[in-house]
Amino acid sequence: MITKLSKTFLFLFLVGTLIISCNAPEKPATLASGIWRGTLDVQGNELPFNFEVVDNKGKQQIYLINDKERLLLDTLSISGDSLYLPMHIFDADIKAVISGGTISGMWTKNYADDYSVPFEAVHDVNYRFEKTENTPSQNFTGSWEITFIHEEDTTEAIFILEQIEEKITGTILTPTGDYRYLEGQVNGDELSVSTFDGGHAFLFKAKTSEDGNLSGDFWSGKRWHETWTAIKNDSAKLPDADKLTYLNPNYDSVYFEFPDLNGNIISPSDAKYDGKVLILQIFGTWCPNCMDETKFLKAWYDENNHRDVEILGLAYEAKDDYDYAKNRVFKMKRKLGVRYDYVIAGTDDKDEASKTLPMLNHISSFPTTIFIDKKGKVRRIHTGFTGPGTGPYYEQFIKEFNNTVDELITE
Repeated sequence: MITKLSKTFLFLFLVGTLIISCNAPEKPATLASGIWRGTLDVQGNELPFNFEVVDNKGKQQIYLINDKERLLLDTLSISGDSLYLPMHIFDADIKAVISGGTISGMWTKNYADDYSVPFEAVHDVNYRFEKTENTPSQNFTGSWEITFIHEEDTTEAIFILEQIEEKITGTILTPTGDYRYLEGQVNGDELSVSTFDGGHAFLFKAKTSEDGNLSGDFWSGKRWHETWTAIKNDSAKLPDADKLTYLNPNYDSVYFEFPDLNGNIISPSDAKYDGKVLILQIFGTWCPNCMDETKFLKAWYDENNHRDVEILGLAYEAKDDYDYAKNRVFKMKRKLGVRYDYVIAGTDDKDEASKTLPMLNHISSFPTTIFIDKKGKVRRIHTGFTGPGTGPYYEQFIKEFNNTVDELITE
């Protein structure tokens, strides 16, 4: 028999429980560990990529996966069911909602106007492109001469591919850099590869013609689209990267005055560089090839800074704003552990960047590397960077880089 006092107590207990439950903080959603398949809606096309969620001492981290590359994203945060995922050193992020084994939201380049792309992901899906029952009609392994066509402009490049059964990987070498790690699949006579490094999203699709050549489309992020054709040629070569950028007549050195990250004016004639080999890195933190070169230069400098050599990075950033540029470079230095110095040189507009160094015929690529001897004379200018995704081309770059610096140090 329930007394009046018992009813009152029960009522108060239920009200108290309700108040506690209403005031209890909402438990944040969690990302399931393991492999995920992400997709970006790129101009009406599904651009797939894979990533892995791991637990590192109680802290969740994400690795973007492109072929052999695992790019760490270690500053994600979750509030309620909302995910905020900064994209490594790039001024870009993913903001999304977690719902069990799915995520949906937007990938945004914060420095660009109106640049957000729909993003979705599904847990425990380890394929990239969906496999069909069509077995590959040929093996695309080797080098291909590729021609990109955009309106009336054309660009020549080399498509390097390696195919094992239906899986295909590779990269594209251009006169000004490479397209990093591409990964995909062959279904019948169709080839599809993609990459997503947080800063850029590339999708290539092609079909084989009756003569065995390739013709297809290239989509880059939200806006850029080109068609392309390719012919198999294992002897394909590109223009000499040491002859694309050069000193104008009557110049034998480089001079500038740019502020460093503390606002101090720096020039190559400063006492710090007197009597030393100086390597100038023309780059931007928005540039994935520049990220690859910075990783190489960071490791190289750590091993060689005791020699008579210095590296100075000239940053050309996405906004004409010193504080913005400084903060982007500071973030990159921390992330990558870079110990050499940087100055803020200008913006990423190539025409405007060229005006900051009038002794050069132009700046045609980020990155560009300038080698200066102990007497302050320019000895070599290398346009672009063939990164680790290019395999033997990367090894050749390292060999030539070391040979150049060794020669200048020992003179």
